[in-house]
Amino acid sequence: MTIQKITPFLWYSTEAEEAAAFYTSIFPDSRVVRVTSVPSAGATKVVEFVLFGQPFIAMSSAGNDPFNHAVSLLVNCADQAEVDRYWDALLEGGGTPDACGWLRDRFGVSWQIAPADVIAMMADPDREKARRAAEAMMKMVKFDVAALKAAYAGTAD
Repeated sequence: MTIQKITPFLWYSTEAEEAAAFYTSIFPDSRVVRVTSVPSAGATKVVEFVLFGQPFIAMSSAGNDPFNHAVSLLVNCADQAEVDRYWDALLEGGGTPDACGWLRDRFGVSWQIAPADVIAMMADPDREKARRAAEAMMKMVKFDVAALKAAYAGTAD
């Protein structure tokens, strides 16, 4: 695994290895690279893994702060099928859905499962199109790509 200048690092109380295995089972081009037990640190483990080619490191060690919405992982999806697949997979085993395409997986990590063009819609110089997309988005839990695009285009019912 190539050393990145910046690598997301996730701290779990006990389940880093389980979380990495869960995530790598969901996304293509993903794998667990190495699990290291830290000498003289009790049950502490460091897990190196890759999601969609992006390196991550996770650690299991007591005393961590719980995850919250201040940091989330954004998955840019090509279409509704991808939104549905990743949404359902990440909720599996006890995750909880939230508003505007956000969810919290069973380990407490926040994810945004969104159409790849949603940020571009919000940044559109045509502020009316951006407003319509934002208003549609605010009413959704899981993204409905067709409804979001219809609102953006001004063709929604």
